[in-house]
Amino acid sequence: MSAHSDRDYKNSLLLVASFAAFLNPFLSSSVNLALPAIGHDLNTGTVALGWVATSFILTSAIFLLPMGRLADISGRIKIFKTGIFLFTLSSFFIIFCNDITSLIILRILQGLSGAMFFSTSLALISSAFPPGERGKAIGINITSVYLGLSAGPVVGGFFTRHFGWRSIFITLIPLGIISLILIYKKLKTDWADAKNEKFDLKGSLLYGISLALFIYGFSKLSGTTGWILMLCGLITGFLFFFSEKHTTHPVFDFGLFANNRIFTLSSLAALIHYAATAATGFFMSLYLQYIHGLNSNIAGLIMISQPLSMMALSPIAGKLSDKIKPGILASFGMGMTAVGLSSLCFISLHTSLPIIIFILIIMGIGFAFFSSPNSNAIMSSVEKKHFGIASGVVGTMRVIGQSFSMGITMMILTFYIGKQPVSQLQSEGLLHGMKTAFIIFSFLCIPGILASLARNKTKDNKNI
Repeated sequence: MSAHSDRDYKNSLLLVASFAAFLNPFLSSSVNLALPAIGHDLNTGTVALGWVATSFILTSAIFLLPMGRLADISGRIKIFKTGIFLFTLSSFFIIFCNDITSLIILRILQGLSGAMFFSTSLALISSAFPPGERGKAIGINITSVYLGLSAGPVVGGFFTRHFGWRSIFITLIPLGIISLILIYKKLKTDWADAKNEKFDLKGSLLYGISLALFIYGFSKLSGTTGWILMLCGLITGFLFFFSEKHTTHPVFDFGLFANNRIFTLSSLAALIHYAATAATGFFMSLYLQYIHGLNSNIAGLIMISQPLSMMALSPIAGKLSDKIKPGILASFGMGMTAVGLSSLCFISLHTSLPIIIFILIIMGIGFAFFSSPNSNAIMSSVEKKHFGIASGVVGTMRVIGQSFSMGITMMILTFYIGKQPVSQLQSEGLLHGMKTAFIIFSFLCIPGILASLARNKTKDNKNI
């Protein structure tokens, strides 16, 4: 392959991988905004509407790791393009949904397809880009994630208001088709570095059941059912662990954690970072609308300051991680996140909007300098045959961290407000709950910073 064709291949791969990275956060954030319109159109209640979002997240979490492993065995491009195809197809059929059950079923299919391309996008980039170029490429890829988070509420809100909620899915169809054409025309080379190994179906089933029970149980911790589900999830998790220890080709090689300090600590840091930050957007949306009395459009414009700063700085942070130890940059990012969270502990009923925007920008800087370098550290710490698994682990840490963050949030709000709907009448309870949560999240950053710093002591690889 000539230098020009090699560069063309890399650019094409980065383009389709970045598009895939854009899809999940864009769709999740825009669909969340469209839930009231979906409920009104399909005449359904809040519990069923909650499953429109939850079914997608849970399915993605269950299949991220198995799909990453399957990609290592059967080919990363193969799994990636199958995921894009199924995602585009399900978006098409959602247009014709007239009841909530069919919508939830198709959202489950979207969760599966999303796991197929989300778990392989980082693996593909790591396969195509050598260590000296990988950080910059990962930074661009992660920028697409933040672009999706930024565009989702704005674009989704516009389309829902003027063309109905189905228009969100209509816009994805031509983009998916273009992406598939580009894959078939440009991406001829595939990677299957574990092609002679077998897929562990038993381990995948145990893993999926364990994760589903644990995540769903954590979201229900306010009642006894939640604790029972979490206990069942832990028991199934132990069965999964023992099954993997006695399997020749496990879906997840626990040796990656036992023998790879960088992989273990970077994954732990990612889990903690997402657990500490995922609920920020939820709290700020309530704070700006119920306490400051802003409408959803103005609140969205203020909140967009955080993902915009992430989007602007992620490529820079990623490029720097090719030259400076990613652990150092990620530790700095986690520290900035802690500063932002600590500042949010002091907001009041009268905190000015410029101060809020400034704090959100600080958190955006922290997220940018953590996420790209940390992902680079994870992907650079494993052998090529484990790229799919490592990519799946990055996604899994994100989903589990987000679930923990929202679980903590729901428990705190239940204590301060109860189960009554949030309104301006509960502004003081909401504010006390926010401050309590941000104090917990700030302290949660401490072990995250320590984990991020600890990996810098390794001498395994000077670039990691």
